Amino acid sequence: MPDYALELAHGAPEKRVVGLDEVGRGPLAGPVIAAAMLFLTPPDDALASLIDDSKRLTAKRRDAAYAALLAHPSVRVGLGAASVAEIEAINIGKACHLAMQRALEHIDIVPDLALVDGNRLPEMGCPALAVVGGDRKSLSIAGASIIAKVTRDRLMTRLSERHNAYGWEKNAGYGTALHMAGLKQAGVTPHHRREFAPIRAHLASAAQQVGAI
Repeated sequence: MPDYALELAHGAPEKRVVGLDEVGRGPLAGPVIAAAMLFLTPPDDALASLIDDSKRLTAKRRDAAYAALLAHPSVRVGLGAASVAEIEAINIGKACHLAMQRALEHIDIVPDLALVDGNRLPEMGCPALAVVGGDRKSLSIAGASIIAKVTRDRLMTRLSERHNAYGWEKNAGYGTALHMAGLKQAGVTPHHRREFAPIRAHLASAAQQVGAI
């Protein structure tokens, strides 16, 4: 389970130590969403017990943690996104960093340090530290992962109401069997990442079929 030790080691809460994480690196559709999260005071046990790496929580537990974090008076959150067009223009790695930069810009404090999940750092307007596996070590990063994951999942559910062949409300845009079947049935939407290999392959196959007619 993540804890608050890393933040304390870097001077929190006197220093403003923000956790940063993103979701949506691997899906075939939809944007990347990042969150920046700060505890103004050390989280109490009740709140800390709800927080874990978002991938290790059930949807019900993620929703409960998300609601508790947003309602807590000591929590500050910033959100950022990179669109499908930006992913295709600058590549997925740079798009993830862009979303993180935007999340940090949208938090309502100036941080002294950003703890960033992963082994590479985006350019930040403050000192930053890369933390490999950070969402399993730092409560701030884990909290950010929950905020970003729930935000993106809900966005993909809304998109699925307009594009209902792909099961995005269940797979969040990942390349599941249901999603791939939807591509064969309904084709590619503006929300698909055309530079990702499965989408490129689908488009090439569809073009070949048209050419053979």
